[in-house]
Amino acid sequence: MEKLEMIYEGKGKKMWSVKDHDDLLIAEFKDDLTAFDAQKRGSEAGKGALNNKISTALFKLLMSKGIKTDLVETISDTEQVVKKCKIVPLEVIVRNIATGSLTKRLGIKEGTVLPFALVEFSYKDDALHDPLVNDEHCLVLDVVKSQNDLDNLKHTAREINSVLKDFFLSKGLKLVDFKIEFGIDKDGNVLLADEISPDSCRFWDAATGEKMDKDRFRQDLGSVKVAYEEVLRRIMG
Repeated sequence: MEKLEMIYEGKGKKMWSVKDHDDLLIAEFKDDLTAFDAQKRGSEAGKGALNNKISTALFKLLMSKGIKTDLVETISDTEQVVKKCKIVPLEVIVRNIATGSLTKRLGIKEGTVLPFALVEFSYKDDALHDPLVNDEHCLVLDVVKSQNDLDNLKHTAREINSVLKDFFLSKGLKLVDFKIEFGIDKDGNVLLADEISPDSCRFWDAATGEKMDKDRFRQDLGSVKVAYEEVLRRIMG
């Protein structure tokens, strides 16, 4: 596959058009790290390759369970071929354990196991700093066509959570929370897109509670790459 031009660059990836394949893109994972609405920035050599390998493994797992994704194939340490789709401008956040912004907003004690998987939406708009939105906001903003579309996103997010939560626990990791994105392909199919990695998830070691994700960068805990390598080792073991 031959890359043509870069059509988008985000915090964690670059997206490239592909020669002779209008329905495909190449996603290139970057080594960059950002936090706090990109107010904190850094880089960790090899992080992009780790996220590529982790996300590929998790997307393949989900595909084996019937979840439709944009993944076609991995073509290098840092690159995937993905189906071209229109991204729904929502981050879908699934929370199993209270931490981060949830504890600050609602006063729920850090580490509280939630009674059910909480699903929230964040409107993807850098100028607005990706605000949290409710169902009616989504309909007013016309980011989806109907309440049924939102209900389907929530249902799929909970299905993904169910698969990943059990999988990670079998690897000695607690899936605390994660953010995912969805896209719509040329045939109208809703696909899991973007990535699932320590950049977009929180993992705690099930025995020690040690943080194994981007919180190590957010909170200056160090050993970011070591934690990502350990997550990869476990999920591939």
